[in-house]
Amino acid sequence: MKPLLPARLALPLLVLLLGLLALLSLAVGEVRLGPAELLAGLLRRDEFATTILWQIRLPRLGVAMLVGAALAASGLVMQAYFRNSLASPGLLGVSSGGAAGAVIAIGAGWAGASFLFVPLAAIAGALVATGAVVVLARQGAGTERLLLAGIALNALLGAVTSYVLSQATLTYERNAKILFWLLGGLEDRTWEHVAMAAPILLGAALLWPLGRPMDLLSLGWSEAQSLGVDVTRLRRRLLGLSTLLTALATAVAGTVGFVGLVVPHILRLLVGPEHRRLVPLALVGGAVFVIACDLAARAAGGLRLGIVTALIGGPFFLWLLRRQT
Repeated sequence: MKPLLPARLALPLLVLLLGLLALLSLAVGEVRLGPAELLAGLLRRDEFATTILWQIRLPRLGVAMLVGAALAASGLVMQAYFRNSLASPGLLGVSSGGAAGAVIAIGAGWAGASFLFVPLAAIAGALVATGAVVVLARQGAGTERLLLAGIALNALLGAVTSYVLSQATLTYERNAKILFWLLGGLEDRTWEHVAMAAPILLGAALLWPLGRPMDLLSLGWSEAQSLGVDVTRLRRRLLGLSTLLTALATAVAGTVGFVGLVVPHILRLLVGPEHRRLVPLALVGGAVFVIACDLAARAAGGLRLGIVTALIGGPFFLWLLRRQT
């Protein structure tokens, strides 16, 4: 299929769109800031605007950009790994593991001790989930075994989450926090959350040089091996990077689905299948998508981010499924 957009124009246009959406995200809210107030707040010349921007909206924007970049890049990696555009970061149970870890931490009352406990528990849960899938599938050389292990683990982790939610001893406050986490969102994000998500930048830097090997991997594992790619090492790196990116995103924003499915596929329609182009585009495009969804959620009266991405991603997934059958 012919690309819809010249590749050389895609990244500049996405960066421009990202800048415009970022300014809009900083300007709108319960208190709207005009251009002059926005500039004064960014330069710390207006105390009221400075407080709104530097304590509320800039951290939220920073987390949105990092989460979007992480999930879109992770989805791109999973689709290259499985050679299937229907693959997504949650396929191997990473998102479910992160959610289960966070739910257990909240249910046990650890969230009250420090805001760090829930994100750290989410990261631990995601890493344990991926480790379990790899152990379960290590005797199989193909992706089918990995997929089956991921499906089983997703079901098991969903049962763990449901069990914690069903406990009669769970207080109303903890139950609300769990539901808040499972629906995903960017409310009450702070600079500490931005710092916690900052390693996403390292993951993006490590992923950037893998564009060409992923192009070769898309030809098939045997073909890639014959062209000089160490397929076993590449698979481990891709799986590790996808886990890192998804775990960090889940840790700071909860469960936000479909970003890793929608963004890479749209970008392929725009510029074609070459991963050398898609990697940087996915990082910027994911940020654009999440900021746009967050703006839509806020415009709808405080709708949760995870609900908006699901409302977009669910029909998109069904369209993809019908298109491939």
